[in-house]
Amino acid sequence: MPAVLYETDGPVAIVSLNRPAVLNAYNVTMRDALFAVLTAVRDDPEIRVMILRGNGPAFSTGGDVREFGSAPSPTVARAVRFQRDVWGTLKSLPQITIAAVHGYAVGGGFEMALLCNLCIAADNARFGLPETGLGMIPGVAGTQTASRLFGLGRALDLALTGRMLSATEAQHFGLVTRVVPVAELQPQALALAHSLSAIEPSLAARTKRAVHEGLNQSLRDGLALEARLSVAAVDSR
Repeated sequence: MPAVLYETDGPVAIVSLNRPAVLNAYNVTMRDALFAVLTAVRDDPEIRVMILRGNGPAFSTGGDVREFGSAPSPTVARAVRFQRDVWGTLKSLPQITIAAVHGYAVGGGFEMALLCNLCIAADNARFGLPETGLGMIPGVAGTQTASRLFGLGRALDLALTGRMLSATEAQHFGLVTRVVPVAELQPQALALAHSLSAIEPSLAARTKRAVHEGLNQSLRDGLALEARLSVAAVDSR
């Protein structure tokens, strides 16, 4: 059974994590499959929006702990991660990305949602960063994305305590844009994706760049970046 499923609906790519028996905990096989799918999405000019979702009762419970420490050596494991930068690829996709989350999104699952541009959550969704309780730090960019989205205090609270957020709390934190009944999650995510697919791809990419790059600059430099990208968007019409 494929660890990741990939289908398209016109200009929308639907990427489904597919290890439901283990709540979509990702192992090396899933990580490699996800990298291949994400690069296919990135390189497809017909795809304008991507939905990331999970099959079964959960979005993803993060890394499969049964594989922890099984790499031949830390050096080899690090080299493989650099060769297949799954999370950097997800973060840098030019397309608009939507996480459609239900059930548990914990550890790397939570962090995958943080790496997407938008997040819709079912009312049964639960988010958490339990890594410190396992002797690790959030390693799928969570220490960086959470602090930028939630602020320093909230990010440290989540990372250090490992406490769970409900879908409503995640909406108050600014991660979730809307909370919907479980049965409405996929239809609403797909409707939103098709609506966003009307945005011209280069305009979507420039808008995302302005927001992300400007965040790490002074207001003055951010405004200058915005002005340059605005001119480029007009000139490309």
